[in-house]
Amino acid sequence: MLGNFSYCNPTRLHFGRDALDRLNEELPRFGSRVQLVYGGGSIKRTGLYDQVVSILESNGKEVFEDAGVMPNPTVEKLYEGSRTARENEVDLILAVGGGSVCDYAKAVSVSAYCNEDPWEKYYLRFEEPDCAIVPVGCVLTMAGTGSEMNGGAVITNPETKQKIGHVFGTEVFPKFSILNPELTYTVPHYQMVAGIFDVMSHIMEQYFSGTDDNTSDYIMEGLMRSLVHSSRIAAENPEDYEARSNIMWSATWALNTFVAMGKSTDWMVHMIGQAVGGFTDATHGMTLSAVSVPYYRHIMPYGLPKFVRFAQAVWEVDSSGKTDEETAQAGLAAMEAWMREMGLAMSVSELGVTEGMLAGIADATLAMDGGYHAPDHDEIVAILRESL
Repeated sequence: MLGNFSYCNPTRLHFGRDALDRLNEELPRFGSRVQLVYGGGSIKRTGLYDQVVSILESNGKEVFEDAGVMPNPTVEKLYEGSRTARENEVDLILAVGGGSVCDYAKAVSVSAYCNEDPWEKYYLRFEEPDCAIVPVGCVLTMAGTGSEMNGGAVITNPETKQKIGHVFGTEVFPKFSILNPELTYTVPHYQMVAGIFDVMSHIMEQYFSGTDDNTSDYIMEGLMRSLVHSSRIAAENPEDYEARSNIMWSATWALNTFVAMGKSTDWMVHMIGQAVGGFTDATHGMTLSAVSVPYYRHIMPYGLPKFVRFAQAVWEVDSSGKTDEETAQAGLAAMEAWMREMGLAMSVSELGVTEGMLAGIADATLAMDGGYHAPDHDEIVAILRESL
């Protein structure tokens, strides 16, 4: 491994069928006023809402509800939630839902007492918080983003068609997260596979960088193999506990900063995908799947040895009689076949993108240079066109 780094992850995880009971251990660590954040109401249909409220009440908490968090949380919703937190002087923000709900909770945590417009400060200027931060806890209902153990918070501005993520420091990480794989059973198939590909993309965007012999690459290969294996089982039987638990655990470790240690990282698929999401409001994981194959084919010549390794280690491609390029192409073909098997979006046109949007999406794409090749504006347009 090359490079120097310091590593800390302060989030406490409670994992397993009985994980929700551990909320009783966490709540006494915080004050009495809790902002309960959730989405469109699915947690009420499943009974999870009643369970969480009962635990809050039994711990003497006063609950301030913040419902209606959308899949791509908007800046207006952020302003609303920040007012709720500030005006009620909440001691804890408890997010119950998927990655968007957790992202939103963290964005509210740093915005409630921000003296400036948080969109300007955090999402346009990428500054760090210099105000009081409200602690966050998460009860996760969908595996994908890794938001339960990181500082990421993605917010969308529909007016400017910008979808931007700010990765905050450890002071913004959730203080604790509850991970019960059974809570993910009710997620619709479309959302489940979108989350699975979000996990895959997180891993690949950290894997496809660097030329050193890095322990993290070996870990990521194992995570990808496990994810592909479990995804096929979960697609056939969504209530297979072992498969869903492996997917949930892989999602957490894919983006809790651990495998990024000692590496440069790419993130261009996420930048392009988030720009697509800003124009279409499409499901995040599907925006990533729609652009991934064209993107990786585009950068493959710049990092050919790693693409050969990816084909062999993750997809078990037999390279006998093949050139390195043929082996690498076979690996991407195997990935594409798995993606189609899962029912992922394979083109941005499926998500509502038209030829006329391509230049605007490219304009909205943040440029990153940590991977094997940093595409310029014209290359991004070409990748998007290939994704139509």
